Amino acid sequence: MVYLTTIKNTILRLLALILVLVMAWLWVLLSATPALAQTKTVNYTHTFLENRDFSNTDLTGAVFAAAQMKGANFQGSNLSNAILSQGTLSNANFADANLTNALVDQVTLDGADLTNAIFRQATMVGTNFNDSAIAGADFTDAIIDRYQLKQLCQRASGVNPVTAVSTRESLGCD
Repeated sequence: MVYLTTIKNTILRLLALILVLVMAWLWVLLSATPALAQTKTVNYTHTFLENRDFSNTDLTGAVFAAAQMKGANFQGSNLSNAILSQGTLSNANFADANLTNALVDQVTLDGADLTNAIFRQATMVGTNFNDSAIAGADFTDAIIDRYQLKQLCQRASGVNPVTAVSTRESLGCD
């Protein structure tokens, strides 16, 4: 008789444990909210965007990886936290654009207009700036190849109208 009582108590404990686990599982399942995708994030990876007009657009966190964007217009746009990796941006217009924390690595910016652009804390390794206009651009804490940095310092001038930092100072020029 004692043996049956022990088995009965064990079964009741097991059922109680299963009930608690099922209730906990239901509570987690029913109270969970779905992760929301970033509605503003735009992905233009491997696209052809030559001469496209993105001026004065909020492109925060947008992805332009390996995009062909010769002559594209980003004037006055917010590209903070954007990814422009391995893109071709020759003769593109980034005047007055904000590229804070952007990943601009292995990009061709030859002949680009970077006047008054903000590149604070941007990663710009392997990026070419041949003949690009940089007057008033702010490169504070940006990561730039030493060779390119020397090239930029030769033509650095102006003060950024938003951050009030001189281009020469932001590049750490002598």
